[in-house]
Amino acid sequence: MKIRHRAAALVATAGLAVGAIAIAPSAGASQPSAAKTALGNKSIAAVLTSDGNKFDTNWGDYDIVTEAALAVLAAKPNSKVGVITKGGTAITVFAPTDRAFQRLVTSLTGKTPRTERAAFAAVASLGIPTVEKVLLYHVIPGATITSKQALKANGATLKTALGSTIRVAVYAGPEISLWDKDRNARNPRVILAKVDINKGNKQIAHGIDRVLRPLDLPPVAHN
Repeated sequence: MKIRHRAAALVATAGLAVGAIAIAPSAGASQPSAAKTALGNKSIAAVLTSDGNKFDTNWGDYDIVTEAALAVLAAKPNSKVGVITKGGTAITVFAPTDRAFQRLVTSLTGKTPRTERAAFAAVASLGIPTVEKVLLYHVIPGATITSKQALKANGATLKTALGSTIRVAVYAGPEISLWDKDRNARNPRVILAKVDINKGNKQIAHGIDRVLRPLDLPPVAHN
């Protein structure tokens, strides 16, 4: 099945309004909250583009998500994705690595892209509306959630900029898992070596090893 066909249902997911963070932890779970100390206004966009955001052979950085955000903003300058450029607005971003996008494309198509450029091309083929919604599903508006807070947030439900939610599960190790809407794929995990990106600012990011999915997609059929 073509990647565009498998992604068509994503276009019908929730709207784009950025809402306040909604945290509904299970009994006994700690609740992350915005940092109370004075925070800076450097944006996540400034961090992501600081290395020139060129495709390379390092699958552990964030070239694909950066290019995806730039593509959305080029096509839709008023997109809510633009919140990542507004450093004075508190957000937490779960940023998929390039390897995460490679895994997504493999899952959707049954074929593994060998370069970051090829992985991005496959993602871009989903269309701007779908890419926009997937990106917004990775943004938690209204809160600066540090890794320390996240590790104490087992059972918390986070409302995304897309409007739908993700759930936080913390395991021994430690390990932070993010439960998205796709029951057929492994849930993304926070990469603990890539947390608190842009620390000390209102906008903070944490690397994740898979792309969060705002819809339950059927597994691809391998021929």
